[in-house]
Amino acid sequence: MSSPADTETFPAATPAAAHLFTTVLSHGPLTRLEMARRAGLSPAAVTKAVRPLIASGYLAEEADAGGDAEVRPALGRPATLVRVDGGRALFIGVKLTGDEIIGVLTDLCCRILLARRVPLADRDPDAVLDATTDLVRELLTEAEGYGVRVAGLGIAVSGDVDRAEGVVQYSPFLDWHDVPLAGLVAAGTGLPVTVDNDVRALTVAEQWFGAGVGLSDFAVVTVGAGIGCGLVVHGRVVAGAHGVAGEIGHVTVEADGPPCHCGNRGCLEAVASDGAILARIRETGGTEVTGTAEAVERARQGDTGAREAYARAGNAIGRGIATVVNLFGPARVIISGEGLAAYDLFAEQIREAFQAAAFGSAAQCDVRTRPLPFEEWARGAAATAIQSFITVPN
Repeated sequence: MSSPADTETFPAATPAAAHLFTTVLSHGPLTRLEMARRAGLSPAAVTKAVRPLIASGYLAEEADAGGDAEVRPALGRPATLVRVDGGRALFIGVKLTGDEIIGVLTDLCCRILLARRVPLADRDPDAVLDATTDLVRELLTEAEGYGVRVAGLGIAVSGDVDRAEGVVQYSPFLDWHDVPLAGLVAAGTGLPVTVDNDVRALTVAEQWFGAGVGLSDFAVVTVGAGIGCGLVVHGRVVAGAHGVAGEIGHVTVEADGPPCHCGNRGCLEAVASDGAILARIRETGGTEVTGTAEAVERARQGDTGAREAYARAGNAIGRGIATVVNLFGPARVIISGEGLAAYDLFAEQIREAFQAAAFGSAAQCDVRTRPLPFEEWARGAAATAIQSFITVPN
């Protein structure tokens, strides 16, 4: 959902041209021949598509100083490479958590130029809106020094988010229901605003710029305060008909397990989230534990209850990942999230449970970890703003 502000439009006239731009954004610099091959277009179609993008400064040409021998002509002058001019436009990304707001200013290639964090003392929507607007205005002021306009703002929020309408339908960590966040922030900042689920936003960044580049099918599983999953199927980030595709945090892993905030019992999130691990340690040990850092320290020092809680969580996460792999068959699963700080405590259980539950050749899926700070989640929000900016309506 965008603000009514009069903003420059992206010059790609067709979805094919926007796809071509995205291809260069993720894989460039590229020759026209390689662009045609990767985008599945004819050389003539590539030439037609790039002409307005070069004229408007979104794409730039440069001589190939070496590069890939497969895309250089064998004889004659060096091939001309086409790249995205990252300085052509700026974007802001914001990640909302239960206790702080993280904001970044990026260029068109989603490279972080500035990052800011502010504490969140009140989770009431009005208070969060005010704090978010103040942070965005601060970043807008900083952006003036780059001499380039800010073309869009992305906001990443945990929970059930309707990106098309810009509405946070339910966010458990903020305790929000039906908050029209995009419209409210757009009115306060004058920017086009994209609001999406935080894990899906992170998945967009991984698809374009991270460990998912070049893969048509992969998944991002996040562990920490919640358990989330972003899915890329046939090259597209999947939200599903109701916007909640990939919610493995609410797949049942223990039929008689602890209650979940969603109303069910035994959900993966109710067993393996940070809060669930803390609750398990208190339950089995009969002593208070102040937070995740103390829980991790206890487990590393050999505390039986703490080690059991992390082992149980790892087993559940491994089975959750196997469910994703069995259903969607991704080439890779990327595990991220703040919960990776304790990965050594449950890595073995994740691996063993995954191998045991993955069906047949699904067990060959490349499962890897990728620790990312919340600034990278905010970068994911900026990536969704870039995505909205360059998308051509069908």
